[in-house]
Amino acid sequence: MRKLKNSELGRLNVEDFKKTDKIPLIVILDNIRSLNNIGSVFRTSDAFLIEKIYLCGITAQPPHKEIHKTALGATESVAWEYVEDTLTLVEKLKAEKLKVISIEQAENSIMLQDFSINPNQKYAIVMGNEVKGVQQKVVSASDYCIEIPQFGTKHSLNISVSCGVVLWDLFKKFYFKQ
Repeated sequence: MRKLKNSELGRLNVEDFKKTDKIPLIVILDNIRSLNNIGSVFRTSDAFLIEKIYLCGITAQPPHKEIHKTALGATESVAWEYVEDTLTLVEKLKAEKLKVISIEQAENSIMLQDFSINPNQKYAIVMGNEVKGVQQKVVSASDYCIEIPQFGTKHSLNISVSCGVVLWDLFKKFYFKQ
């Protein structure tokens, strides 16, 4: 086997990415404090054709050197917007008929592998603060809570890792019609 060169990967340029059909999925970052985590979410969102990212509360906004370090230009390709209050945004999106999913360990959460999408439905996932998680008022307003099964000693995954796991799973379900 031979590793492929970047020029052999057939990736889209930024303008073509913006014109390409996206999966009907939005990411909401609820008070994310790490600039590296924010950049990683941008990069993962680019990889899986995510429609838009909302940055809420204390979540920093591009341009920022530390976000760019991990985003590697994805802040230019993925649409994003800052909204101060996460709950206000969630209520607005629900009024627009999106289904809102908090990624959180909660009563009656659905394990990620058991969550089925409706391919004709648009969704928004909420990723929470590194220490406190998704705000309770946002969890309460969500249509679903999805939990990533974990089997070790730790209580949670890093937000950028969690986002990657969830986006890949949902992308597969939309893109490959699983």
